[in-house]
Amino acid sequence: MKAFTWIAATGRFVNQNLMAVGAFARLLAAMLLNSGMAFKRPRLIISQIHFIGNYSLIIIAVSGLFVGFVLGLQGYYTLNRYGSEDALGLLVALSLTRELGPVITALLFAGRAGTSLTAEIGLMKAGEQLDAMEVMAVDPVKRVLVPRFWGGVIAMPILASVFSAVGILGGWLVGVALIGIDNGIFWSQMQSGVDIWKDITNGLIKSFVFGIAVTAIALYSGWRTKPTPEGVARSTTQTVVVGSLTVLGLDFLLTALMFGN
Repeated sequence: MKAFTWIAATGRFVNQNLMAVGAFARLLAAMLLNSGMAFKRPRLIISQIHFIGNYSLIIIAVSGLFVGFVLGLQGYYTLNRYGSEDALGLLVALSLTRELGPVITALLFAGRAGTSLTAEIGLMKAGEQLDAMEVMAVDPVKRVLVPRFWGGVIAMPILASVFSAVGILGGWLVGVALIGIDNGIFWSQMQSGVDIWKDITNGLIKSFVFGIAVTAIALYSGWRTKPTPEGVARSTTQTVVVGSLTVLGLDFLLTALMFGN
């Protein structure tokens, strides 16, 4: 009997997760199919870019600065062992543009903007605002979800670029201003070693994909939340956990596709 109970529990778990994946795919498809209406009213998207991006800018910039500090110190200590400390600028730039910039930005985005989106949609559902829109013949997917979706997708590459730029500045402050590496060598190594398409553009593509994933997960969690305080709290937690794991998994796949031989 215990074996049958375990099999039944496993089947129930798999079935529930498959249904959740299907519901997520349907909601994402609905948002993409209705995107044209949102772009006809760009103010809705612009306001969401401001709400999502502007309020996440401080934590992104400060985090990027300190990540640059750490990269500058650790990179110098490591390269100094092999007499290659002149390559510090290249190390900092490649680490940020390829990996750390898009990934850490997406993780911070999930914790800051993602939870905000989930809580906002969840509270609208709990307050029956979404039902009221449907009664007034207003599609909440078009009016509420789609502008927030594209606001997050557009804001993510911008925030990742800010993170990488501020991080490189932090590495410069540590390497050149604090340790004393030659300023010209720092920037020339970076300029000669960083490829615009392979490194910078691929990093932006990563952040764009992360933006789609994290924003869609945040909106789905809010859309499917139970209209109770406990349900909203559970959904915001789900956004952080699922969004972060999805970012890390996608990062592995995208890195293998972009930089693998």
